[in-house]
Amino acid sequence: MFYWTLILYTAAVNIAAYLLIRSDKQRAVNKEWRVPEYVFFLLCFVGGFIGVHLGMQHYRHKNRHWKFKAAVLISAVGFLIVFPFYFLFV
Repeated sequence: MFYWTLILYTAAVNIAAYLLIRSDKQRAVNKEWRVPEYVFFLLCFVGGFIGVHLGMQHYRHKNRHWKFKAAVLISAVGFLIVFPFYFLFV
């Protein structure tokens, strides 16, 4: 049960992050109100780093900002390396 919940949570956060990147790109092109940057950082650090990364690459949005690249990298290291070791050895 725990694993299915974790899988569904991760999928939902990543899909939301990807769609939010798409929405922000469309809003940028149309010169409309934009999504604040802290929302993308928050999504990265709650598990949506894959969706943010794929959205950045697919829509070519926010790729020049080193802060977003660093946030994706740090959150990926946290979730893929540090987080599993914590549950295995602690």
